[in-house]
Amino acid sequence: MEYMTIILRTLVLYFLIIVVFRIMGKREIGQLSILDFVVSIMIAELAVTSIEDPNTPMIRTIVPMGILVMIQIIMAYVSLKSEKVREIVDGKPTVLIDRGKIDETAMKKQRYNFDDLLIQLRENNIASVSDVEFAILEPSGKLSVIKKEDDTKQKDAGTLLPLPLILDGKVQEEHLERIGKTSLWLRQELRKVGQKDIKCISYCSLHKNGSFFIDIKNEKK
Repeated sequence: MEYMTIILRTLVLYFLIIVVFRIMGKREIGQLSILDFVVSIMIAELAVTSIEDPNTPMIRTIVPMGILVMIQIIMAYVSLKSEKVREIVDGKPTVLIDRGKIDETAMKKQRYNFDDLLIQLRENNIASVSDVEFAILEPSGKLSVIKKEDDTKQKDAGTLLPLPLILDGKVQEEHLERIGKTSLWLRQELRKVGQKDIKCISYCSLHKNGSFFIDIKNEKK
């Protein structure tokens, strides 16, 4: 009878966890932030404890799971509205290689050594650091790599890191500073293309040819 109880609990919790992660969103599967990771561990621990102790009422497992889901949904909503909360929860991308130059200071801050860098470069099919224009350590721990272009293309297009200059109506001062521009310059350039209100822009980036990609909030196709 005890084995049957364990089997039933396992099946119930298996499907319950699937529902929980579906509610929390597809993002949980492929890109775990620190908060996502902690919630996932806690849910797994609750499930294991409930299966190992058949005498404990399942409500003691289901209620904490429900609370964790509510916390996750609330934090996700707050993160959408607040850039500072988003940075705390998800972290910020870190540029480790900037225009072919390794940033050792950034690597130390992230406790990221050269072995880690070389391993992830190989995973991106990069044989040598000299082939890299930019390498960005994402909050998920993945290394995004932009290869160097040939000299002709670089002279024609210039060297720009495709970072967002505006996110959710807010100017990204740090990204502007990286490309040697100011918020005043950005506002002037946007006025030239008919964009006067930055708060209406959900996303804006600068292409290598000097043109802007602009996405307007709630714009209908």
